[in-house]
Amino acid sequence: MRQIAPRGNRAPSPSPPPGPSSPAAGPLADAVAGIAAIAPVVVAALPIGLVFGALAGQAGLGAGAATGMSAVVFAGASQFVALEQWADPLPVASILLATLLVNLRHVAMGAALAPRLGHWPVAARPAALLFMTDEVWAIALARAAVKPLTPAFYAGLAGALWLAWVGSTAAGHVAGALVADPARWGLDLAITAVFIALLRGAWRGPRDLAPWAASAVAAVAVDRAGAPAMAVAAGIVAGLAVVAARILRGGEG
Repeated sequence: MRQIAPRGNRAPSPSPPPGPSSPAAGPLADAVAGIAAIAPVVVAALPIGLVFGALAGQAGLGAGAATGMSAVVFAGASQFVALEQWADPLPVASILLATLLVNLRHVAMGAALAPRLGHWPVAARPAALLFMTDEVWAIALARAAVKPLTPAFYAGLAGALWLAWVGSTAAGHVAGALVADPARWGLDLAITAVFIALLRGAWRGPRDLAPWAASAVAAVAVDRAGAPAMAVAAGIVAGLAVVAARILRGGEG
């Protein structure tokens, strides 16, 4: 059977216009998706940053120092812990120890996130860990569960929250008299609501109950015992102990 050769003068088919899934549009679309994913957290973080800026001003930090702390440290809980101990002379060793204990959870968080960054450029991985907060970490892991976690998506996540945190700190320092009393803003409820939402997004099923419950009980017990700086570390250790015991028995973590 004779085959018909294609005509040599046939015009090539026009290339489709670049769309959202094209390589050129991919990073921008991922960054926008990251911003959209973190937007509810940004809304909750704004009043907290305002109060931090106001309290920093009351503690004697200048606008540059307060804003610089938020820009470089970028860890709300440990910043408030440091602020509680701010005095003259500055108890450097005490502040370093307290913030270290509060941020020990980042060791476990970084270990969980690191495998999702294996396809990233080597130089970008330390930056991801530097800008890792509880909220960024949780949303990044949720994203990685359904599709590869890209640097652009992560940049949208962390960048939007970082800008909101630094900007609200500066604004709070300027308008310190207006937000002098954190209780007026219901921040305890706002912070709790944010973390409940993060837990809901990380929920995998009933098998999560045991480590979560162990973490909660240990953290509350240590806090009530008069060592609030150790509460986070105690919760991490308790939760990891339950997971380790389950793995040793031959089950999944």
